[in-house]
Amino acid sequence: MPDIEIEVGGRSFLVGCQEGEEHFLRTAAQMLDTEAQVLLAQTGRIPEARMLLMAGLMLADKTAGAEDQLREARGRLAELEAQVAQLQARPAPAAERVEVPVIPQEVTDTLAEIAARAEALAGAVDEKAAR
Repeated sequence: MPDIEIEVGGRSFLVGCQEGEEHFLRTAAQMLDTEAQVLLAQTGRIPEARMLLMAGLMLADKTAGAEDQLREARGRLAELEAQVAQLQARPAPAAERVEVPVIPQEVTDTLAEIAARAEALAGAVDEKAAR
């Protein structure tokens, strides 16, 4: 079990931890030191036990606030998931029938005949103009 030296509020402490958990201990000590530095800036020098207690309480307050936010976020997520499930459970909307107007074949044939006559007339006019 390694012993790690940490510093909290300008004071050094030798703390033991499990093998491989040194990084977590250093991170936790840094968080505690951050809170201790706030206390020291506000009050000046305070007894070690009181500093550690107050810094721990400040961290606990932040943790409780974060847990409350997480609980609220999970509740909101559950609500949104229920809404998604409700929307997915709805039957698909009925297909909308779209009708495209179709030109009757007779009209198409008549227009083609008129176009052919117009081309024949244009051809006749061109012949007469060329003479």
